[in-house]
Amino acid sequence: MQNIDTQKIKFSKYHGAGNDFVMINAIKSPVSLTDDDVLRICDRRTGVGADGLIMILPSADYNFRMKYYNCDGHESTFCGNGGRCIAAFAVEEGISSQDIVYEAIDGIHKALVTKNSDNEYMVSVTMRDIESFDLDSNRLLVNTGSPHYVTRVDGLKSYDVRKHGAAIRHDKSISTDGVNVDFMELIDGKYHIRTFERGVEDETLACGTGVTASAIAASLWFGGDNIDIRTTLATLNVRFKRDGNAFRNIVLSGPATHVFDGVYILEK
Repeated sequence: MQNIDTQKIKFSKYHGAGNDFVMINAIKSPVSLTDDDVLRICDRRTGVGADGLIMILPSADYNFRMKYYNCDGHESTFCGNGGRCIAAFAVEEGISSQDIVYEAIDGIHKALVTKNSDNEYMVSVTMRDIESFDLDSNRLLVNTGSPHYVTRVDGLKSYDVRKHGAAIRHDKSISTDGVNVDFMELIDGKYHIRTFERGVEDETLACGTGVTASAIAASLWFGGDNIDIRTTLATLNVRFKRDGNAFRNIVLSGPATHVFDGVYILEK
């Protein structure tokens, strides 16, 4: 019988407003994953199933370093909901207290974690300052840690996000590297969004950097500096200090949920 090398990977599953992630504490148990390994773990039929995979790694200067992969297996830009969920995971793992400072691909982030129940948290995380963007009356292009295209639409509930999102995401005249796409509608004075994410290549139930981008778009179009954005399952809040067209001290807040723990047996 042929011997098959296996690696047992301990993980936790978290979601932030439905945006779900496989979390691995690589400080406690170092792990090495290829892009194909990540793809297999995130597969919703034959793996754990997730929008992305996040590893906590050691940091010389901060509580930890966050490494984020999209479910296509590739390391990606910053993920806002993942950045909130990893903070809750770090508290649960005993890596840090509720006040956290960690490093990610786009710089340093501060997080505050409040535990509401055995598996429910409220987490706030600081986002990068925004000092440049491309705006017109119907769309905003902005990088909030990941590049986003925010556009206003009517009939959001029935809108074909997958079709229109894919077209914009792959439009080279917009971005040669592709963008995440947020469709926003103001309904009864409340901002609602649905998001198509690159790397997932489909609609996700929420997107933290997309919520942040949508809040900035709402501020530019309608005003305000403390804005609630309603995603499919939950409401997230974005507050900031606005100085002309600069947005500083941006904080993204919302729920994070510990779903379950497990062991994934990875065959090599």
